[in-house]
Amino acid sequence: MAKRRICFVTGARAEYGLLQWVLHEIKEDPDLELQIIATGMHLSPEFGLTYQAIEEDGFEIDEKVEMLLSSETSTGVAKSMGLGTVGIAEAFDRLAPDVALIPCDRYEALAAAQVALVKRIPIAHVYGGETTEGAIDEAIRHSLTKMALLHYVSAEPHRERVIQLGEEPERVKNFGAPQLDHLNRLDLLDRHAFEDSIGFKLGDPTFLITYHPTTLRETPVEKEVSELLEALDHFSKARLIFTKSNADTGGQTINKMIEDYAEGNPERARVYSSLGQRRYLSASHHVDAVVGNSSSGLIEAPAIPVPTVNIGDRQKGRLRAESVIDCKTDSRSIVDAIEKALSSPFQTTLEGVSSPYGEGNAAPQICEHLKEAEIGDLAKSFYDLPVSDKIYR
Repeated sequence: MAKRRICFVTGARAEYGLLQWVLHEIKEDPDLELQIIATGMHLSPEFGLTYQAIEEDGFEIDEKVEMLLSSETSTGVAKSMGLGTVGIAEAFDRLAPDVALIPCDRYEALAAAQVALVKRIPIAHVYGGETTEGAIDEAIRHSLTKMALLHYVSAEPHRERVIQLGEEPERVKNFGAPQLDHLNRLDLLDRHAFEDSIGFKLGDPTFLITYHPTTLRETPVEKEVSELLEALDHFSKARLIFTKSNADTGGQTINKMIEDYAEGNPERARVYSSLGQRRYLSASHHVDAVVGNSSSGLIEAPAIPVPTVNIGDRQKGRLRAESVIDCKTDSRSIVDAIEKALSSPFQTTLEGVSSPYGEGNAAPQICEHLKEAEIGDLAKSFYDLPVSDKIYR
């Protein structure tokens, strides 16, 4: 029998890292053929040409689809989606995949999914059912759910939400978050080796900082980042490791502001386009707090565990462990949250913390289901939940 061709479409360093071990499992399975389309930020020098990291991990990229315009406006993002749709349509024609493996909630994924939908290529969606109320990702994620045939969610409440959206329960699998597989598989760097790898000495304390635009809020991104940087000035002895923002509306502004800040504070701050999974998780083990509004602060950080200071509404609605401290975007709130994270009473609570996103063994389960799942009939019935009479009262 012919191998089932699984085509993974990735537009950003982060989402590739989430599914890296799933890709390894697919690649090693004799009954599956892995295909990879790299697009978006992967092909941009501004974001570190991270397609090279995919190749360095031993994968072959079958198609590179240029789509990212040098613009951070909403119009620029929409035009990039159009370019992605054209390029991915041509790539799917050449590759003829049996399944399109599409992760998460970014606009590159939406471009790929709409192509797969009209070309009748079954979609396997990973990380559906989650909520991030402060970003357009929220709507994109749920749209991908309705386009997809197979669903791999990261927690039971997410499975319930996908079913609530009308998806057949037997097609919705909760294997946990595949990014946690890194913690069981990667050989992480010790403190000295990590410092050598980034050319920067850690301090006491050290913060790992990632800040993305809150794309559904009207507060100017310059204001939010200024408040964050003002809060970091309060910790004058802290060493600061910044990773750059995604290519969302406002992302270039964030990156310019943190680059300027690091240039003005060369002894205590560094900015990196991409640390890669191994160095990022190694950093998480050696810093005193993860600061910002990245999902990694809610998923990976509690599994280590390291305190997370989660700023603003971008991650509003996600499941949280006890190690996550939510705060507003003003500098005083951020300072208070960081001080709480560093305090002895809070540090003692970390011993009992665990991630609500699984045990770090999702990759082999996803691979096995991709191999065995029935995908012949793409017509989906809407699964209606039993309705309580109270709704009509």
